[in-house]
Amino acid sequence: MVTTRPELAGTHGMVASTHWLASSAGMAVLEEGGNAFDAAAAAGFVLQVVEPHLNGPAGELPALFAAAGQRPRALSGQGPAPEGATIERFAGELGLDLVPGTGLLPATVPGAWDGWLLLLRDHGTMELGRVLRFAIGYAADGFPVAERLAGTIATVEELFTTHWPSSARLWMPSGRVPRTGSVLRNPGLARTWQRLVAEGERAGGDREARIDAARRAWSQGFVAEAVDRFARTPVRDSTGGEHAGVLTGEDMARFSAHYEEPVSVELPGGWSLSKFGSWCQGPVLLQQLRMLEGVPVEHREGVAEPDTVHNAVEAAKLAFADREAHYGDSARGGVLPELLSDEYSAARRALIGETASELLRPGRPGGFEPRLPDYVAHGRGAGLSPDPSGVGLGEPTVSRTGESRGDTVHVDVVDRWGNMISATPSGGWLQSCPTIEELGFCLGSRGQMFWLEEGLPNSLAPGKRPRSTLSPSLASRGGEPVLAFGTPGGDQQDQWQLCFWLAHVHGGLDLQAAIDAPAWHTTAFPASFYPRGWQPRRVMAESRLGTERLDELRRRGHEVVDAGEWALGRLSAVARDPETGLLHGAANARGAQGYAVGR
Repeated sequence: MVTTRPELAGTHGMVASTHWLASSAGMAVLEEGGNAFDAAAAAGFVLQVVEPHLNGPAGELPALFAAAGQRPRALSGQGPAPEGATIERFAGELGLDLVPGTGLLPATVPGAWDGWLLLLRDHGTMELGRVLRFAIGYAADGFPVAERLAGTIATVEELFTTHWPSSARLWMPSGRVPRTGSVLRNPGLARTWQRLVAEGERAGGDREARIDAARRAWSQGFVAEAVDRFARTPVRDSTGGEHAGVLTGEDMARFSAHYEEPVSVELPGGWSLSKFGSWCQGPVLLQQLRMLEGVPVEHREGVAEPDTVHNAVEAAKLAFADREAHYGDSARGGVLPELLSDEYSAARRALIGETASELLRPGRPGGFEPRLPDYVAHGRGAGLSPDPSGVGLGEPTVSRTGESRGDTVHVDVVDRWGNMISATPSGGWLQSCPTIEELGFCLGSRGQMFWLEEGLPNSLAPGKRPRSTLSPSLASRGGEPVLAFGTPGGDQQDQWQLCFWLAHVHGGLDLQAAIDAPAWHTTAFPASFYPRGWQPRRVMAESRLGTERLDELRRRGHEVVDAGEWALGRLSAVARDPETGLLHGAANARGAQGYAVGR
């Protein structure tokens, strides 16, 4: 198979991300003697500047990482619903049936800042100012506008000029949508970061104490105060009306990022794959892989055969149906081991037939009866277009036609000592909430993933995390972490990662070839984002699968939509061979932004 780029190999370090400037900043940190966690933080902050339509400072940070010689751990920088975010408030007082996708109501507590600083404090080696200087430089001095950033701003130009003037002033500084390749600045964000660094340094003490002081300056200081003031003023949102937010400075003061144990499963070939637990969608990748055990997975000349695609699509439908019925921060205790058990996986595997299913079929793990939200059970989202309101982009992800509307960001790093991290920051998108002008960023909208119905695993409740789609991956062999990978893409993340895993682990393709291999996904389950639509039997597929394969999928009953040659996925990956010490890296060429660097 001819690849777009070579798989990189070296011994010093590898950084792969969704933007070349972030990868370069991370590599610069490694060259200066920093470790993988310093480099990931530097890259993550740069991504907040150069891909503001895909992530921001008030977004979220889930990361899986392993310090050299240690087992994988999970860092949750996902903020919960505020104290004022209740079903009674949203459904009762406001009369909503869904949490809006844009505006102030869907804002959860910002988690990315605290998450990156917790990682840097406990596992990094550098001072905060040294790690942040790349991002501050791009915010203050400017960065080149990527095509998809310009396209996103153009999509919401009328919203900005009519309803969100603070956003218009920042993202359309001359009164016009910035041109691709032009220079855009965010001096307000640069000043915010400079003040946070300064307040940390002013506190004195050792490096860890200074980082903690910068964390407090965010959650209990001037940032929280500005957020509290801003959230009190009603703004236009995707309901077509205007609402104030419920997020307060007190909510921010109560939050701190934390570590948790990832869930891991043993897979054929001596592999172990780690993901976040069932408060998010991460385990759906594990469920899909368990269902596909013993099922032939074949690639010919680097392209998946029709049987492989069909079986993967049907496994995805079953896993995501389980996600809808059994995943969430309020999920029943013990449900995840049941979902991943041999017996349950075999029972679900037996449901994969020769033709496409159009049913949403959650299972009964441990004999527990599934319960779907009324909105889903009554079929209200079936066939619904991604955003009929036209008011903002509640989820920046790939549209149903395969045309990208943005998505999220991702970064993977491995260093010469064997430290490894996979992170999928997101949220705080410029198109989902008006800009807080004095801070240079906007709030997130992750709360739209909750259901406004009592008693569900993913019901809206204060202090609970939304069932996020953010899903980094870390794989081990022989007890040693050897592979970090992930992708943006909302509900598609754990489907495109499945394509990558099947191509790399089962198809024998190297990292770059596996990323380049033709991808696919299904939309035959309720979307996680407003307005929660889905299309039974639909499969989005890259045309490079070939006409014969696509026709065979249609013969089996799939509603196949040709997404184009290079349309699906923005994967990146790094790896380490424990025997040779060689490091490897690769990144997605789709969209002409992702790059891996290393030596």
